[in-house]
Amino acid sequence: MPHFLIKSNQINGNLLIIDDKDLYKHIIKVMRAKIGEKILFIDENEIQYETKIIKITSTSFETEIQSQYKSQRKLPLNLYIAFSVLNSDAQISSIQKATELGVKGIIPLYSDNCSVKENVIKSKIEKWQKIAVESVKQCERADIPKVFDMSYIKEVIKKYDNIIVFAEKYTDKNFIEYLKENNIDKNSSILVIIGPEGGFSEAEFDLFKAQKIPLITLGNLIYRADTALTAALTTVINGVLYG
Repeated sequence: MPHFLIKSNQINGNLLIIDDKDLYKHIIKVMRAKIGEKILFIDENEIQYETKIIKITSTSFETEIQSQYKSQRKLPLNLYIAFSVLNSDAQISSIQKATELGVKGIIPLYSDNCSVKENVIKSKIEKWQKIAVESVKQCERADIPKVFDMSYIKEVIKKYDNIIVFAEKYTDKNFIEYLKENNIDKNSSILVIIGPEGGFSEAEFDLFKAQKIPLITLGNLIYRADTALTAALTTVINGVLYG
């Protein structure tokens, strides 16, 4: 069941009245929820509310809170993803998957081989943030990732404690091998960088080399960029938390 975002000041005792037009339309008109049905909500403090609808009017509905608790559906890592912006469907899928996997922030990169123009990227940030929020609702995640403004590789590599670039060129070291030689504090910030479908340019590889940023392989298979993103994030999460 998806959950819906509310503010804690909407709670009155054990009652929650929803009069937001969009939320009312989605739950009552689109989902066709009826009196007696259970609805999940979560507030800005990551408190989850299990409620039951007890009253519906033409403009609002009222639910009774049956239980409430601190949501644990969040990743215990300060994990960020920066990836070269992809064409529409792949970009949307990448944002959805990154959100489901728990990243704290999503950074749209304009790289040398990026297939999307800079002005188009800048115009899409608000839309991509909404996609992330919708993904949060669907997977019942406790926190909402931030979709940052467009950035460049030379900018993002200055801001994080640990930076991992996933690329097949110039490396055969996998992440497990990297962790054997390098400790990553679970409380530190981790940035995963993924390139475009055409790969990083030689100038970008030179930048990684100059900044001593590790290049990590995902194996012998060649992935599409959106698949590589999912594989890379999963690899880092499992390696740092359970490796």
